[in-house]
Amino acid sequence: MLEDGKLFEGKSFGCEGEVVGEVIFNTSMSGYQEVLTDPSYCEQIVTMTYPQIGNYGINDEDVESDKIQVKGFIVREYMDHYSNWRAKKSLQQYLGEYGIIGISEIDTRQLTRHIREQGAMKGIISTETSDNKKLEAVLDEYPPIVGRDLVQQVTCKEPYIFNSGKKDYKYNIAAYDFGIKTNILRCLDDAGFNITVMPAGTDPEKLLSDEYDGILLSNGPGDPAAVTYAVENIRKLIGKKPIFGICLGHQLLSLALGASIYKLKFGHHGANHPVMNMGNKEVEVTTQNHNFAIDTGSFEDIEVTSYNVTHLNLNDRTIEGIEYPEISAFTVQHHPEAGPGPHDSRYIFNSFTDLIDNFKR
Repeated sequence: MLEDGKLFEGKSFGCEGEVVGEVIFNTSMSGYQEVLTDPSYCEQIVTMTYPQIGNYGINDEDVESDKIQVKGFIVREYMDHYSNWRAKKSLQQYLGEYGIIGISEIDTRQLTRHIREQGAMKGIISTETSDNKKLEAVLDEYPPIVGRDLVQQVTCKEPYIFNSGKKDYKYNIAAYDFGIKTNILRCLDDAGFNITVMPAGTDPEKLLSDEYDGILLSNGPGDPAAVTYAVENIRKLIGKKPIFGICLGHQLLSLALGASIYKLKFGHHGANHPVMNMGNKEVEVTTQNHNFAIDTGSFEDIEVTSYNVTHLNLNDRTIEGIEYPEISAFTVQHHPEAGPGPHDSRYIFNSFTDLIDNFKR
């Protein structure tokens, strides 16, 4: 049941029980394991628009964190008989291990169209009752995403070093973990960075240590305006070290500079979003997962004298990338690690290397 009373009846898989969250849809044709484990989906019930889900099972490699992060999972047709040479278990088993409730055999096309028209909204999946009044009561008590700091649910508790054991790293960087995806860390490692991952509330003075050559602001879930401590901490870092922000990190840096954010009607979630690189006018097919966007008009009064919009979403013209030469920083709204999806934007990690090179000259 959605908060506007719209009902869908289907068949449960994974665990039984009851779960409430914000219902959104993801347009990827594959990569359900990456979607399930992406910390940016914290407190969300994800609908997959591709009709058959589960057909290649679950493996040990394609994870973006140490557990399933979604609140619930909605599919058209669940495929229990999986086939893939890396598969270790079924999706049913995987959801069961983490206590995640799924529902199948509903019209996900109708649900997606409803969300597109009405906007993302709260929803509940239940195997415990079909009493509409009881479902409505539970939905009414669940708080909306806006105004909630969800970063604290997904950030690491202690700092840790992520590297693959290479002997020669060009630079050491510190990464604020607002819900960082593992593939971002892999891509940074491939680009020559030794990464120290730090909890979201870490004192910025620790990141300004001479030990670190640059700072990453990671992706993460929820309303960026609610993560006030991160905005304040980032404000203390501006201009002192090269900064690279991804997704939530992109929004948080904008807030720290004085811009404002608004909630999108149904968000961008999927592996097929066209983004134009404003420098070379090439179109990149990108992976995206965010509910909020930067208010373009609010950039008139930001605290830097110059900035350049580097990437633009071709579906709705929202800002997908900004560079700030004055403070040696740049950010992107989409996910350059692109997993699942194409690798059109992988060059952005090398751009971080170039930024640090220029800063040190």
